[in-house]
Amino acid sequence: MSQPFEPVIGLEVHAQLKTRSKAFCACPVVFGAEANTAVCPVCLGYPGALPVPNREMVALAMRIALATGCTVHGVSVFARKNYFYPDLPKGYQISQYDRPLATGGTVEVRGEGGAVRAVRLHRIHLEEDAGKSMHEAPWDDVPSDVSLVDLNRAGTPLAEIVTEPDLRSPDEAYDFLVRLRRLVRWVGASDGNMEEGSLRCDANVSLRPAGSETYGTKVEIKNLNSIAHVKKALEHEIARQAETIRRGGEVVQETRLFDPGSGATRPMRSKEEAMDYRYFPDPDLGALVVDAAWRDEVAAALPELPEPRAARLSASLGL
Repeated sequence: MSQPFEPVIGLEVHAQLKTRSKAFCACPVVFGAEANTAVCPVCLGYPGALPVPNREMVALAMRIALATGCTVHGVSVFARKNYFYPDLPKGYQISQYDRPLATGGTVEVRGEGGAVRAVRLHRIHLEEDAGKSMHEAPWDDVPSDVSLVDLNRAGTPLAEIVTEPDLRSPDEAYDFLVRLRRLVRWVGASDGNMEEGSLRCDANVSLRPAGSETYGTKVEIKNLNSIAHVKKALEHEIARQAETIRRGGEVVQETRLFDPGSGATRPMRSKEEAMDYRYFPDPDLGALVVDAAWRDEVAAALPELPEPRAARLSASLGL
């Protein structure tokens, strides 16, 4: 009888923050507008154009952090995450690396047998979105082998919510995302519309022998835009890795994409490490300072959260 495996799953969730303007410029945040009409020298990466942080972006990310019990740090730092891609006009993405906005915190999930347990959050940090590559142009005069780029989305503010590798099944990952999407909507930080790309997820998964404390080789599944797809992609990837190990093969550390049509994942590229991005503090942006008064103001404006409200109504009304 073959040895059973235990999945180890961590999620990286990108929540688009509900600001009227972009993260570092005054361009409007739009969806479905004509391509390249909501852009300016800052989000197009023109030389000499300087970014200015959006205060509301920080406040909305703090809502998520405080609602999940994170520690919001008084000082965090914006960094440049360097890589080349056609929809990244500056050649780098403004993000946060070693000094994020918030760390710690938890989100409860319902695990095996219905037991509720806490999934730890590693960090919540701020970053800007990239643009969008268009591989199927809507115009007849564009050749089929040509890709276009729409930079309307470039510079859109995101909060990236990164879990610890605490999830143990696709069902738990599904429940986590349902609860997290409800929470970001509840506190008014994001509309959570996955069909519009306002909430996207990357899933990291590895297998190890049941009962082991050692992690296996991690595979990342990128750009999952539906909660159902996250569950299906994890189910396929867990089965694929288990079959690879049973046959005596080795799981390769890589990034994969999920194909909803086939229900399978396929290789995208070899997995990057942090060193590949050559992070360094953005010289155009000073430290982001959140004082106690601002943090307390954001906390005081939070609504009663879903779980405490459910517990209060259950106790007071006998539901």
